[in-house]
Amino acid sequence: MPKIQNEPVVAVLNKILEAELAGVVRYTHYSFLVFGFGRIPIVSWLRAQANESLAHATEAGEWITTLGAHPSLQIGRLLEGHKHDIADVLRESLEAEGEALRLYHELLKLVAGKNVALEEFARQKIHAEELHAAEVNKMLRKPGDIKAFSSAG
Repeated sequence: MPKIQNEPVVAVLNKILEAELAGVVRYTHYSFLVFGFGRIPIVSWLRAQANESLAHATEAGEWITTLGAHPSLQIGRLLEGHKHDIADVLRESLEAEGEALRLYHELLKLVAGKNVALEEFARQKIHAEELHAAEVNKMLRKPGDIKAFSSAG
């Protein structure tokens, strides 16, 4: 089995770490902005997403140190549209999740067929991010709509 090249793998893992840490901040921040009758379940969901982002960041950081490198202390790009409508928050979330998904796919390309454990890590995170994006897509639909949400429409 060919070996991975540590430097590009660690670079992507650091981008993942930064993006997931931004997710912790973003979802926690969003949870403060929820008002109305649906507040309790939505706040709980947002805070669960923050906890999941922290778990993903922790795993990425552990992989970085496993590979003998130094984890980044930076944080990824924070989207803030200064809109407090739940749909706006979810659209921002969907955009950020798309970026995380892109990074996990990039990692998978670098490690596929070279490191089973890292490949499995990337695949598990792709699976989780795709399911998360699907849930957000469903949340953005109007009740009764069966078609997938599209930001273009």
